[in-house]
Amino acid sequence: MTAPTATTAGARRVGHSRGQALARFWVRYRKDRGGMTGLAVLLFMIVVALAAPLLASSRGLNPIFATYPANAGPGWHYPLGTDADGRSVLTELIWGSRISLLIGFAATLLSMVIGALIGIVAGHFGALNGWLGRQTDNLLMRITDWFLVVPFLPLAIVLARTLGPSLHVIIFVIGITSWPGTARIIRAQALAVEARPYLERARVLGAGHWHQMVKHVLPNVMPLLLANTILTVAGTILSETTLSFLGLGDPTRASWGEMLNAAFSSGVGTGNVFWLLAPGIAIIVVVMAFTLVGHALEAVLNPKLRER
Repeated sequence: MTAPTATTAGARRVGHSRGQALARFWVRYRKDRGGMTGLAVLLFMIVVALAAPLLASSRGLNPIFATYPANAGPGWHYPLGTDADGRSVLTELIWGSRISLLIGFAATLLSMVIGALIGIVAGHFGALNGWLGRQTDNLLMRITDWFLVVPFLPLAIVLARTLGPSLHVIIFVIGITSWPGTARIIRAQALAVEARPYLERARVLGAGHWHQMVKHVLPNVMPLLLANTILTVAGTILSETTLSFLGLGDPTRASWGEMLNAAFSSGVGTGNVFWLLAPGIAIIVVVMAFTLVGHALEAVLNPKLRER
């Protein structure tokens, strides 16, 4: 009975310490006004995206069911006016938030997985003394440098054109071209973690490479990875907007980038200007919100920034 009791007590202490760490994190985060403002905006946008079917009917996205005049200014039934097909701009804006945020989160997740994997592996083997470790680190960093040197937009355009316009292709293209910066940051942090004494003890006790990377390196780089993830979402949303504006997005799904593309192509200057302004302002607001949250997280999770 003694061993289970000790194990249970230990688990409770670990859970209690984690709860205290989260509480301290929240107290520090709340002191950042910019971070709280960005968080409030993000929560509002996410609620709007999730509640899109309740806020506006998806039938309003189909030009066949459009009953409003084309390129009309704001009115009682269409607060932001209509597009060239007579669809409510507000309806498109609400449903477009779903696709833009989905692409932003999904592409960022793919980018973070690739970047974290390459960064941790390169940092782990780069810290080892030996020919194999140095060659592994060198190979992974040369691949990373190649992606850093090649301009993002031409590479993304070529991939999108080659693979065809679709939601999955856009997520893949943005994710596969956005990871090098993350890999560089995580590698630098992994090298610092590898120099700590408990990693040397783990190696002496016979811990394998996978155990060291997953159990020791990954938890220590996770705070930095989390802050970098939030900052990267803003970049992926801008990337989706750019590709969709250039006509490389999924034309069958409403997104803010597709709205900008359609408004610009239809010469919106002679019609409803809110068709162009609404998605542009929404993109700016969301990107700024993610940036504020990311910088706040970085300041809270980074001890050096917190001391300043």
